[in-house]
Amino acid sequence: MEWRDEGIILGTRRHGETSAILELMTREHGRHLGLVRGGRSRRMQPLLQAGNRVDVIWRARIDEHLGMMQVEPVTFAAARLIEQPVALYGLQLAASHLRLLPERDPHQNLFETLAIILEHCEDTMIAGELLLRFEVMMLEELGFGLDLKRCASTGSDQDLAYVSPKSGRAVSRDAGAPWADKLLPMPPFMVSSSVRAASLAEIMAAFRLTSFFFTRHVWEPRAQKPPEARDGFLNAVARSLSNTPGQASSMPERSVLP
Repeated sequence: MEWRDEGIILGTRRHGETSAILELMTREHGRHLGLVRGGRSRRMQPLLQAGNRVDVIWRARIDEHLGMMQVEPVTFAAARLIEQPVALYGLQLAASHLRLLPERDPHQNLFETLAIILEHCEDTMIAGELLLRFEVMMLEELGFGLDLKRCASTGSDQDLAYVSPKSGRAVSRDAGAPWADKLLPMPPFMVSSSVRAASLAEIMAAFRLTSFFFTRHVWEPRAQKPPEARDGFLNAVARSLSNTPGQASSMPERSVLP
């Protein structure tokens, strides 16, 4: 068995005296593990850092085996990421979410979105928005997708302001007004990738919304707690935005989501 792909390094762990087990998110083969011989050498250690993008060749006698990985660099991002708490925690949070998925299941959109997050992590507001959209995508991939396009009550796509905690469907401001205290507030930027978050408060409100559904459908049923990196990421976002009042970073002209 053999394949070649592109991957983003999520983490490594030592194996024996000189080798390492590498964890990658690949474009075509999903989250994948493999053994890198000599992975703990001085030559290989700078390459096998979380956040770096690599070309990988995987070989094994049969598909069920761990297999051997041979990697070559595409981009070195780890040194840049480790200097920025928002970026570092963001990568750790994304990796924690990806580990909820079965190993080797392809999820190309998640790979592309992770790559975009790493490209734009210098801008805290963009990083917050992209990680939020990544969480929405994760809920979809896990089978608990939210329906945020039209009002569950009226069918309208205008002025969507809430999400029903029961159905995970959007509700318009007028239709939801009588039950506003029982619905989950939904910031406008969650409805469309062309809308920017207006404030730190909107970012936090959006993460509270996804947290509700992760807790109900994913973490509690699996007897898990939210990833520690999630609190780390949100705290880093809050600190960064608090230190840059009036931040008004602009999104790239093209849509950054796949």
